[in-house]
Amino acid sequence: MNSMMKIIREQLRYFYLVRRLSVYELRSLTSGNYLGMAWEIINPAIQITIYWFVFGFGIRQREPIGDIPYLQWMLAGILVWFFITQAVMKGSKSIYSKIKMLAKMNFPMSVIPGYVIFAQFYPHLVILGLGMVFLQFIGYPVSIYYIQLPLYMLSLLAFLFSLVLITSTLTTIVRDVQMLLQSIMRMLLYLSPILWPPTLLPETWQPYMKLNPFYYIIEGYRYSLLGEGWYFLENPVYTAYFAGVILLTFFIGSYLHIKFRNQFIDFL
Repeated sequence: MNSMMKIIREQLRYFYLVRRLSVYELRSLTSGNYLGMAWEIINPAIQITIYWFVFGFGIRQREPIGDIPYLQWMLAGILVWFFITQAVMKGSKSIYSKIKMLAKMNFPMSVIPGYVIFAQFYPHLVILGLGMVFLQFIGYPVSIYYIQLPLYMLSLLAFLFSLVLITSTLTTIVRDVQMLLQSIMRMLLYLSPILWPPTLLPETWQPYMKLNPFYYIIEGYRYSLLGEGWYFLENPVYTAYFAGVILLTFFIGSYLHIKFRNQFIDFL
């Protein structure tokens, strides 16, 4: 508990620094490209087109998901997955890749994963905004359910930060963890309800899909963008489960980070 409170105090005290460093990080990632930030939109657009063609036309033969056309259904879920993937992968290697550069600066190391995640959050907001505009023109206008989106965004940021506290610590100690994470994230793309609906599974298997905490966020985004309802109210038990996962992950991540951060430099 002491570790959790210490991490929270550090984030609140240095939040202004998190914002400043996240903007610097974003600029540094795109400064060497002619198109700059445009690649943060071009790459997801290319991937969405490929997935839509392969799964929408090839595998599903343009068959809708319930009453929702496949493109709209897939788009509403995959928009958040791009952010999840980038935040987990870049956040997990943030400490060992930046600690030498930032060692002389006077702030706690827990700031590093935080600002790296925030640097990926800005492109997510841009992509999400473009996705909303696109949905307006293909039959899914803005609805009252959009007001629940900030809840899922904040929940996702809390979970990603908690998770990255764990993975960045382990990756600093054992570099092989980063390679394992790459494989896990690739698998989760196909094991999460992004490219195919969980209703294709036998009914007895479907509850196990919900053990994946990203399932909650993806469905929350989908309910919001497609106007399907209030997901967190319609699934109170699952909402409580997701909150419990965040608390447990944050507890473990805080403990590991505080325990090992004074030794991080020894593992470089």
